[in-house]
Amino acid sequence: MEYRNLGRSGLIVSAVGLGCNNFGGRSDSEATRAVVHKALDLGITLFDTADTYGDRGASEEFVGRALAGRRHEIVLATKFARPMDSQGRLQGASRRYIMGAVEASLRRLGTDYIDLYQQHIADPLTPIEETLRALDDLIRQGKVRYIGSSTLVAWQVVEAQWVATQLGINRFVACQERYSLLERELDEALMPVLQSYNLGLIPFSPLANGLLTGKYRRNTPLPPGSRLATTPRTAERYLTEGNWEHVEALADFCEARGHTMLELAFSWLLQRPAVSSVIAGATTPEQIAANSQAIGWRLSREDMDEIDRITAR
Repeated sequence: MEYRNLGRSGLIVSAVGLGCNNFGGRSDSEATRAVVHKALDLGITLFDTADTYGDRGASEEFVGRALAGRRHEIVLATKFARPMDSQGRLQGASRRYIMGAVEASLRRLGTDYIDLYQQHIADPLTPIEETLRALDDLIRQGKVRYIGSSTLVAWQVVEAQWVATQLGINRFVACQERYSLLERELDEALMPVLQSYNLGLIPFSPLANGLLTGKYRRNTPLPPGSRLATTPRTAERYLTEGNWEHVEALADFCEARGHTMLELAFSWLLQRPAVSSVIAGATTPEQIAANSQAIGWRLSREDMDEIDRITAR
């Protein structure tokens, strides 16, 4: 396993991380334990969850149980801000909400500190100054080591970094964003921000909901039980004519070089600017093993240029 600094911070993370969004939903406690322990055996150290994963807290609970006795071996990341109730009261990035949310996450995770605490979504009702001051207090209290954001747009990340700098308080060290060979929108606006502020990029959904695994074929039935077969709305979003064209061209690119689509998806991301760790979910030990082994392809400059041509919109 390869290890990298998370942005400009002193936090060291594995190049492949484990996304824990399946735990507590598609994966029960025993399945979670099997995947978590396999990840540990493979040298994976970044475990990323959120309070909303697994039906409002179940993922954190399952991860906490699976890590019992081995918490010190990993970098534990979780998130706050998305709705935790149906009434819309338990959500946001206000000081009042953050202080309660972090205690709930710590309890579910069975730990007394979180390595990376991330704002999961923008909160238009709360000034970013209030959010950052609350997070800075958590760092000073030792409950949180580092802070980051997820799915904030470029100008919001810039504002957060500028405000933290002006106040002399802790800044975000990383951004977790949707990024893959088929979804490269952040290249235009957010990538220059990440590079300017030395923020670590943590791409999620690197396989574009499975479309980059190589198991899907145009005009053929979707594999039974696969994510796109069980989520029609997601399938409608991803199974477009443009995506099929790109996938088929990328498959030809891989075949000509003796590699798999899985290797391309992970290896390309790890050669992109600012990327610290690529997180992907897994429901079986075999899946996490395949992900961890898919990072060895060292793409040449010519390869990267050809990929840019193929994936150009």
